[in-house]
Amino acid sequence: MAVKKDIWVFAYGSLMWRPGFEYLEARKAVLEGYHRDLCILSYVFRGTPAVPGLVLGLNPTGHCVGVVFRIAGAQVETVMEYLDEREMINQVYKPCWVDVMDEGGQTLHAYTFVAQANHPQFAGHFDLQKKIDYILQGVGQAGRALEYLENTCSHLRELDIVDPGLQAILKAAKDQDGQKTS
Repeated sequence: MAVKKDIWVFAYGSLMWRPGFEYLEARKAVLEGYHRDLCILSYVFRGTPAVPGLVLGLNPTGHCVGVVFRIAGAQVETVMEYLDEREMINQVYKPCWVDVMDEGGQTLHAYTFVAQANHPQFAGHFDLQKKIDYILQGVGQAGRALEYLENTCSHLRELDIVDPGLQAILKAAKDQDGQKTS
């Protein structure tokens, strides 16, 4: 039986703090050429097909600070099956291999999920107000899209990851949500 090599998995959203799989180590890392974006219409976890919410994806341009996990070779098949089940519900992401740089300057080849711009659930072209509207309306199996955004921003702060774009959307959404309930 051949020994399988360890692999790296790059996480940029809830996978960073709730990976759902065993790993040997975790490091902060930067992916160049993509940014974290609320660019996926959620039809299951944070919305429905009739009233979608928004969730994160990787959208081209910029950079994204996230977490890279090293998966033991013996666990690779199990983790890949899990990730496929978790992330590929509606085939809105394209699984791919990317190069990331860890905090020590080491380049690591990592597996991740990039938003597919040609998918009907892609919302990367939405303007700020439209994103806010979808964040405020979305409620799915895992709760409100606004809770997802609050949780994401809270965990990013805990990891010392700064994402001013998400923070601005959260502030605007909470301001508008407060106006609705006042």
